Amino acid sequence: MCGIVGFTGKKKVIADLILGLTSLQHRGQDSAGIVTFKDNFRIKKGLGLVNEVFHEKHIHRLKGKIGIGHVRYTTQGANKKGNAQPIATNYPFGIAMVHNGNVTNYEKMNQALYHDYHVLPTSTNDLEILLYTFAAELEKKDLGNISHNDIMAAAQVTQEKVEGAYAVISVIANHGLLAFMDPHGMRPLILGKKETDKGFVFGLASESVTFDHLGYEVIRDLQPGEIIFIDNHQNIYSKIGHQYQQKFCIFEYIYFAREDSIIHNKLVAGKRVRMGQTLGQKLKAVGLTPDIVIDVPSSGYFAASGLAEELGIPHHRGLVKSNYIGRSFISPKQSEREAIVKRKLNPIKNTINGKKIVVVDDSIVRGTTSKRIVRILQQAGAKEIYFASAAPPISNPCIYGIDMSISTELIAANKTIKEIKEYIGADELFYNTAEDLKSIFEESFSVCSACYSGKYPTKDALSVVKNIERERIKVKS
Repeated sequence: MCGIVGFTGKKKVIADLILGLTSLQHRGQDSAGIVTFKDNFRIKKGLGLVNEVFHEKHIHRLKGKIGIGHVRYTTQGANKKGNAQPIATNYPFGIAMVHNGNVTNYEKMNQALYHDYHVLPTSTNDLEILLYTFAAELEKKDLGNISHNDIMAAAQVTQEKVEGAYAVISVIANHGLLAFMDPHGMRPLILGKKETDKGFVFGLASESVTFDHLGYEVIRDLQPGEIIFIDNHQNIYSKIGHQYQQKFCIFEYIYFAREDSIIHNKLVAGKRVRMGQTLGQKLKAVGLTPDIVIDVPSSGYFAASGLAEELGIPHHRGLVKSNYIGRSFISPKQSEREAIVKRKLNPIKNTINGKKIVVVDDSIVRGTTSKRIVRILQQAGAKEIYFASAAPPISNPCIYGIDMSISTELIAANKTIKEIKEYIGADELFYNTAEDLKSIFEESFSVCSACYSGKYPTKDALSVVKNIERERIKVKS
């Protein structure tokens, strides 16, 4: 899972690119990169946060009225500078690209690039699959007279061949800005515009908060399989390319997107509040009377507020989070994950001592974090602890860009809810169900629920899961 931006217009775009990436920093902290175009590609990327990678000298060097940017959270390929995005090529002419998502037929397409197109990718980043497939299809056109129809046709063939979840933005040198979605529209991408004294600037971003920060007007979300091309004269061309039924990632709303983002006309914070209200109804049904609700900061906040509202009890901050400790659920060893949780969360003992507490988290993945949180609250003097998860039990790995480990490490794949409750040490345990989320998101909005339903929308998903698990076990051994 990553964050992407792209801008084109009548003014320099570097400031909007840097500020846009900063607004999406929550989507990836491993690396950051930007490419602009003025006569040639001007690129800067590196490991770390946006403010660590870019400095004043880069603002002066990255000239151009068109550009794209990326913040990376590593799921495919190693976390090294060579895998940072954007990636640019001069084949068949200048193309630079970023994407958010995960290619699931990576090995098949990697071999096809070599055997069919005689192209050999230079990194393990799956973006190269998208980049070189698109470039190879574009090469079949009349390169001296490339039209927007040619560019969009090459993008459509790429959609037909490359499987998985992806939102893509690309600079086509001397032609314009291209964006396209995977056929199921699993990842978010939003179109916006801003009027300046020099004319309109158009933008694309993973979340609406980018446009809030930059003073852009949100035009709309891109649809599954949609292709958009904005030429150098700011003409916008749009078509639906290769399209299936929408399967938007439910975890954008549960955990990944920022609370103040509006995606597909749905406020993320509002949906999290609804998840909490549904959890509150479950506590009511069994007659529990907790004293307070606390959240696991920070993604559990709005679900906790909804639960507290439903029960009519106070919602307090009971755990304080350090924002400078890494993510525990992707650390390879359990001892490391437990140590991270201990350093990351500290209880406010006066709030907790002697109280019956409902603690709300966005999800339970391995159970390691949940177990440690219960222990922290017990040591702080909690009288009873009821644990509540906004997400249903996560029993299947995500192969579309959210790193949820392998099935042998997913606690819900190996234990019943009663056994999970006993493992984490809670007095009671509550989950939202798949039916609850269907009700919250309405039948008309179709989501990918593979992580808790096991129903993967793409082809050969089970073999992809086995291959990924085999590779991760090999790396860990």
